[in-house]
Amino acid sequence: MLRATLKSLLARKLRLVLSGLAVLLGVMFVSGALVLTDTLNRTFDSIFSEAFASTDVSVTAKPKVEVSEMEGEEVAAPLPASVVETVKTQEGVRSATGRVDADGARVIASDGKVLTSFGPPRIGSNWTGTDEIMEMRAGRGPEAPGEIAMNATTAELAGFTVGDRVSVLTQRPKQEFTLVGIWGYTGGRDSISGVQEVAFTTPVAQELMLGEKDVFTSVTVRTADGVTPEQLRDRIAPVLGAGYEVKTGEQLAEDNSSSLKEGMGFFNQILLGFAGIALFVGIFLILNTFSIVVAQRTRELALLRAIGASRRQVINSVLVEAVVVGVIASVLGLAAGVGAGAGLGALFSGMSGGMDLAPIGVPLSAVISSFTVGILVTVVAAVLPALRASRISPVAAMQDVATPDRPLTKLTVAGTVVTAAGAAALGIGLFADSGDATLYLILGGVLVTFIGVALLTPLIARPVVSLLGRLFSWSVPGRLGRLNSGRNPRRTAITAAALMVGIALVTGVTVVMDSAKSSLKAEAARILKAQIMISGDQGGPRPPTYDPAVLDKAEQIPGVRAAAGLYNDLVAIGDDRTYVAATEDLSRMAEAYGTTAAKLGPAEIAVSEPEATERGWQTGSTATIQTSKGEPRTYTVAHVFGENALPGSIIMPAEAIKGFGISQPVLGFIRLDDGVAVSSVLPQVKALVADSPEVTATDQQTFVDDQAAVFDQIITMIQILLGLAILIAVLGVVNTLALSVLERTRELGLLRAVGLGRAQTMRMITVEAVVIAVFGALLGVAVGAGMGSAVARALENDGITEIVLPWARMGTYLVLAALVGVFAAVLPAIRAARLNVLGAIAHD
Repeated sequence: MLRATLKSLLARKLRLVLSGLAVLLGVMFVSGALVLTDTLNRTFDSIFSEAFASTDVSVTAKPKVEVSEMEGEEVAAPLPASVVETVKTQEGVRSATGRVDADGARVIASDGKVLTSFGPPRIGSNWTGTDEIMEMRAGRGPEAPGEIAMNATTAELAGFTVGDRVSVLTQRPKQEFTLVGIWGYTGGRDSISGVQEVAFTTPVAQELMLGEKDVFTSVTVRTADGVTPEQLRDRIAPVLGAGYEVKTGEQLAEDNSSSLKEGMGFFNQILLGFAGIALFVGIFLILNTFSIVVAQRTRELALLRAIGASRRQVINSVLVEAVVVGVIASVLGLAAGVGAGAGLGALFSGMSGGMDLAPIGVPLSAVISSFTVGILVTVVAAVLPALRASRISPVAAMQDVATPDRPLTKLTVAGTVVTAAGAAALGIGLFADSGDATLYLILGGVLVTFIGVALLTPLIARPVVSLLGRLFSWSVPGRLGRLNSGRNPRRTAITAAALMVGIALVTGVTVVMDSAKSSLKAEAARILKAQIMISGDQGGPRPPTYDPAVLDKAEQIPGVRAAAGLYNDLVAIGDDRTYVAATEDLSRMAEAYGTTAAKLGPAEIAVSEPEATERGWQTGSTATIQTSKGEPRTYTVAHVFGENALPGSIIMPAEAIKGFGISQPVLGFIRLDDGVAVSSVLPQVKALVADSPEVTATDQQTFVDDQAAVFDQIITMIQILLGLAILIAVLGVVNTLALSVLERTRELGLLRAVGLGRAQTMRMITVEAVVIAVFGALLGVAVGAGMGSAVARALENDGITEIVLPWARMGTYLVLAALVGVFAAVLPAIRAARLNVLGAIAHD
C-alpha cells in the first residue's frame, strides 16, 4: 500500500508542487522570523560585549523612572562628580573615569538637514581619549569648548571633514563647533552598529547633554592587577549604597542586550502572527487540493478497496501523501526562510545605519518549528479528504469517476453554530470587561468567525457565483465559465474562502484606521482653535524639539493672540508609568488651544475628566509624581478639564520641566486674532524655527493631516504583511483551476471537438477564475467591513466616534481580485488550450 501511494504521488508531480507551495510559503515566514530573531539576538550580544570590552566595572545612578524597551527611552539619572572621586579611592581600582553618554546629539549635515536615525541612538559624550577598540582616523580629540570630534559614520553621513564648522542640536538650542577629530574602531569599522556619536569637552557635554554642571551618567572603572571585576564590584557597591547600580562590564552587556531582545521578541511575535494567518489560509488550499485529488482518484481508490484495501489503509494512503508533501515543503520552506531571514536582516541593517550583523545561522527552534508546522498543517488539512476517501464504495465508485455532490444541510448547520460561537467570543472580547482574556477572546473570535463563514460559504456560493457570472455571459465561453464556477459549490467556496481571509483582514484594519483618522480630524476641527502648529516627524527614539524662545518671539508677531509650547515626559505615579505633558503657562496654552484654564501653581496639575475618573481623582486630590530626572513631588489637582479640551491627560506646571528627560518643547500651538490670515503669519513663524531644522511650522489642516498619516502607514504595513496570505490564496485559485482542468480533460476535449476554439477555451477558464476570485473578494470585503465596524464601535470610548467604510479601497480590492483571477487563469488556461483533442476524448 505504501509503494502504491508513493508511485501515485510521483506520477502526479504537478499536484505535489501545487499542494506543497502554500505550506512552503507559510513555513518560510515562520522560519524566516526565527532566523532573523536569532541573528539579531547574536548581533546584539556581540555589539554590547564589544562596547563594554574596556569596562571592568560600571557605576550608574539608579534611574528615577525605570523603563522597559517597549515603553520608551530610559533617562539616566545624573551622577555627581564626587562619586567619581569616591570610586577612585577604593582598593583595587586602577582608574575611574566619569562618562557622559546621552542620546540627543543631533548633527545638522552640510545640506542643512538633521541626520536622522531609525534605531541606533545619536549619542553626545565627553571626550576621554581613545581606548582598546577606538582609533583616531584624523585630527585629535576636543580640547576647547568650541571643539568637537565625531565618529567616522557621522562624519560621512553629514559630509564633514576635520576643520569644518558643525552645528549640533542638544538639550540646548543649536550651537556651532569646529570639528577637530574623527575616530573609528578597530577592524576598519566606522561605528559600532551605526550609532552616531559626537564628543565634546567634559564641561560642555555636561551642560548640553545633561543640563547640569559636575555630573556624569556613569563611571567606567578599570581593575588593578590581581583583582577581578566581580571582586571590585562587590567592594564598591556597599560604599555607594542603594541609590547606585554597580555592574561588571559583562553584566552590563548582558542587560543591554536583553533589553533590546525584549523589543525584538515583540517584533518576532508580530511576524509569527502573520505567518499563522498565512498557514491558516494555506489550510484552505491544501484541503481543496486533497479534496480534488480524492475526487480524481475515485476509481483508483475504489480499485484498491475492491482488491482488499481496508478503510484505514485508504486513510493512511492519503495521510502518507500529506506527510510527504509536508516534509518536502518544510525542507524547502526552511531553506527559503533562511534566505528570507538573511534578506530581512540586511534590510534591518541598512535601516539602522549599517549595523554589522552576526553570521546568519539556523537555530534549532527554526528547524523544529518548520517541520512541526509544515507537517501538522498539511496532515490536518488532509484529514477530511482522507475520511471521505475511505467511504468510497468499491462497486459504485468504479462505475463513475466523479463523486456526486452532497447536500449542504450538515455543513450549513455547522457553519451557523461556529459563526455564532465566533461572533459571541468577539462580542464578549469587544464589549465586555474580560480582563486579561480580552485579547484572546478577540483573536479567537476572529479565527472562529472566519471558519464559520468559510463553512457557510458553499450555501451562498452557487447563487452569488451565478449572479456574478452573468456579467460575462454575453458569449459562449462566458456562459460555460459561469456554469463551471458554480458546478461544485464546496470547491468554489473553499477556494474563495482562502482569498476572503486576507482581504477581510485588510478591509477590517482599513475600516478601523479610516474611522480613527476621520474621528481624529473631526475632533481636531471641533476642539483645536490654534491655526499654526510647530511640530516635526520623529525619526528615532527621541521626538524633535525646538528652542522655547521661539514662542516668546512668535507672540510678538502682529496678529498672534497666544503661543504655547508642550513638553512631555514619562513619569512614575506609584507603580504606574505614564506620559504627562507640561507647559510654561497653562492659561496661555488654553488660549492657544481654544479653551480657558487658570495658570498652574508650582505644585498643581490639571487632569482630564477620563484620567481623573480612572484614577479616582477630583479637584483637591493629591498625587506623588516622579519625573525622569527630578525628585518625587506631591502635586494637587487644581483643574479638571473636559476630554480632549487640552493636549494631554495630565498637565504639569512649568517648574516640573527641569526634571523632564527632554527640557525643550516637542509641540507648539499658535492662535491668531480674529480675521488675521494664516498666510500672513505662517512665513514669519517658519523663519523663527529656521535654527531648529527638526521641526517646521504648518497650518492646522496640514498638521492634522500629518498626524493622521500614521494610520495610512499602518494600513500599508498590514497590506504588505498580509500580502503573503493573499499570494497563497491566489495560488489556491491557480491550484483549483489546474486540477480542475486535469479532472475535466475529457470534457474539454469534447468541447474542443464540437467547435470551441483555443482562445474560447482560455476565455472560459479565465471567466471561471475571475468569478471565483471576485466572489472571494466580495466575501472578504463584506466580512471585513462588518468586523471592522464592530471593532470601531467598541473603541468609541477610546476616541473613535465615526465609522467610515473605505468604499474606494474596497472597490479597488474587487478590481484587483478580478485581475488576480485573470493572472491565476494564465497557466491553467494555456494547459487547457493545448490539450490534444483526440487524446483528451480518449482520456479515462
